[in-house]
Amino acid sequence: MKARQTKPRAWQRMLSGRRLDLLDPSPLDIEIEDIAHGLARVARWNGQTLGDHPFSVAQHSVVVEEIVAHIQPALEPRWRLAALLHDAAEYVIGDMISPFKAALGLDYRQFEDRLENAIHVRFGLPARTPAPIKTLIKAADRACAFFEATQLAGFEHKEALTLFGAPPRGYHLAIEALSSSEAQERYLQRHHLLCEAAGYLGAASAFDSE
Repeated sequence: MKARQTKPRAWQRMLSGRRLDLLDPSPLDIEIEDIAHGLARVARWNGQTLGDHPFSVAQHSVVVEEIVAHIQPALEPRWRLAALLHDAAEYVIGDMISPFKAALGLDYRQFEDRLENAIHVRFGLPARTPAPIKTLIKAADRACAFFEATQLAGFEHKEALTLFGAPPRGYHLAIEALSSSEAQERYLQRHHLLCEAAGYLGAASAFDSE
């Protein structure tokens, strides 16, 4: 007699109690507290950094949002929120280094895109970020990576310039990796402030009673 086959579980239970379908993520099952908690415990550079604490994706995201505002001081708050959330999908999938993402190929990208789209809708943003904003966020992301590489990950200055380019003029950053609890709190603070500035307070709590 053949054993009955069952589909593998494709959802994850979050600390909020939400069950997020990983293959078809719904905005209804996404909470900022889960995102902040997860990102504060995901290490950049696969944890290969100096210091008592890993440099978390939550802290990285706060810095990227700050750099975006430095590059374009008049940028609308909603796009600064998009910058803060640019790596939010990693609260589920973790922070894979770029070479590994490339090796995984298109299926991984589609999975990441679906999750990112659901996160954006959850917090009142367009599902797909406009190309000019994506380019701006990517520039800030690379600038942050330059500082991380040279201060935390053991890269020589010249090597980091080759890989990530020079950071924007007038912006300087001295990195000290925060504890997970500190990084989580800073991420949540920035999210709430940006949602308020963008007029998205309703979007940020619209599903709390569901």
